[in-house]
Amino acid sequence: MTACAAPEAAPPAQTPSSQSSSQPAATVVAQPDFAPLETRFDARLGVYAIDTGSGREVTRHADDRFGYASTHKVFSSGAVLQRTGLPGLGKVLKYTRADLQEYSPITEKHVDTGISLRDAMDAALRYSDNTAANLLFRELGGPAGLGAALRGIGDTTTHADRTEPGLNDLAPGDIRDTSTPRAMAASLRAFTLGSALPPEKRAVLTGMMRANTTGGALIRAGAPAGWAVADKTGTGSYATRNDIAVVWPPGRAPIVLVIMSDRKTEDAKYDDRLIAAAAKLALDSFR
Repeated sequence: MTACAAPEAAPPAQTPSSQSSSQPAATVVAQPDFAPLETRFDARLGVYAIDTGSGREVTRHADDRFGYASTHKVFSSGAVLQRTGLPGLGKVLKYTRADLQEYSPITEKHVDTGISLRDAMDAALRYSDNTAANLLFRELGGPAGLGAALRGIGDTTTHADRTEPGLNDLAPGDIRDTSTPRAMAASLRAFTLGSALPPEKRAVLTGMMRANTTGGALIRAGAPAGWAVADKTGTGSYATRNDIAVVWPPGRAPIVLVIMSDRKTEDAKYDDRLIAAAAKLALDSFR
């Protein structure tokens, strides 16, 4: 599990809080019953949520492995920010039409001119652009660079092995490109609320996540009205459907929430209502 310091109260929009040196001990609250959702959607569900103010936790299969799919784009962006000063985000990344991957709605428009590093991060986080994600991998020296960054913040659970789109091929029992909800939440907390990045870089990362265009039907749909959400979604084979988020209740410390899911057959279809319903159960526990 990734180590990180404890956060302050909820920040205003686009401005994540910093964290103090103390961290409340984790406390498991009365657990929501997620089993009926698994039965209803014929899916395996992994949930880890923590109220960073009180340390209270909600869990379901929190230490099981799931493919993380496109949620890695938060960590790839965080790792790039660790090694790049904000002026360096203006660097122009060149690529060719042969580099374009399926689902690249932003980068496909800029093959001739290239795209800035900042815009590549924005494309990956807000639009889940796969070519942009591979450009971030290129900046990091491939998946091994992402793995090294994760180990640097204490995450020895997450496996980073392939680039897009191969990392979305998630056969049961294959630990490549997998993690656990607990480990994902700890790394997300470190990058967005903790000491893995300085405040001005956390603001860049969480600002892009708050503007995400792909998560409206997932954690955002399950969050109470008026609670701000910064999230990143992911989709892969075996009906893998994930969403990882920082959620700010008004006037309170943020909640870190990771929801991961899959089904038993390779060509099974996912249903966003599973993630939204699981998010509602988890977040209602903290109200």
